[in-house]
Parts: sequence; C-alpha cells; structure tokens
Amino acid sequence: MDRFEGRCWLDWWANTSTLLGSVEVAVVITASDAGWGAHGHLVSDTDEDRDGLAFLCDQDPVFTLRFEDERITAVTVRPTDDHRRFTLTEYTGPGHRSVEHHNDLTPPQARLG
Repeated sequence: MDRFEGRCWLDWWANTSTLLGSVEVAVVITASDAGWGAHGHLVSDTDEDRDGLAFLCDQDPVFTLRFEDERITAVTVRPTDDHRRFTLTEYTGPGHRSVEHHNDLTPPQARLG
C-alpha cells in the first residue's frame, strides 16, 4: 500500500480559464488494490477559508487537487460539519458540468409577507 502525506491546493474552476477559488490543504492519500482514499484539513483556519470552501462545495463539490509539482487530479470534496476537515474521492464523471446557482435578492422584510 502506498501513502502520500503533504500539502496541496483545492482549486475550483468556473471554466477552463476562470479559477474562482483555491485553498491550501494538508492531505493524506492512501492507495491500495481497491483504489485510494483521502482525507485532509485546511492549512489556514480562517472563517474566510472555511466559508469559501463551504460555498464552493454547495455549488459543486468537484475540485481540482493540485500537488506541489503541478500534477492535478479531479476530486469530489465531502466536508465535515465544521468545514475544517474533509474526505476526497476520485471524480469519475463528465469533464464538463453545468452549475446553476440563484441568489435570492429579495429584502428580508419583503419575504415575511
């Protein structure tokens, strides 16, 4: 069984030329005959990084895991409740996915009816 432990970046791309978010993470990846499993945590423990990761995961949990040597692999991120820790699985779906998000801009008092 092989094991990798180190720092990487989770990058969230809107399209092939627009990187909307990137966060530095510490990961442990364990490979076996059955595949691989990974878990990790944010290197920075700021509210901004936790909130950013939570927001992007809500939009689409597929990120690019980028290693220091610039190798990349597509992963699905499953954060814990506090968004400090997460698990990763290999993303095997289509290369292009559409993501649709709508913001409710109605003032809160107007929603009360």
